[in-house]
Amino acid sequence: MSNLSNDSYTFTVQPGTRDHRGFFIQDTTYTFVGFTDAGWAQICLDSAACYYIDPANLSEQLPLQNLA
Repeated sequence: MSNLSNDSYTFTVQPGTRDHRGFFIQDTTYTFVGFTDAGWAQICLDSAACYYIDPANLSEQLPLQNLA
């Protein structure tokens, strides 16, 4: 598993997103880790819970100050 760093990107997932095993994952904010050779996006909730999902299910979370 990759270590999470301070210069990471945060994303939300679309409702109903499933991981590579077919299980639903929580609709919350995740840290983007990278892409696998197979094309999955690896995202982590924290240092212990990471998932592989279809990259089409990622939604970038914009900082609140940019929403004006």
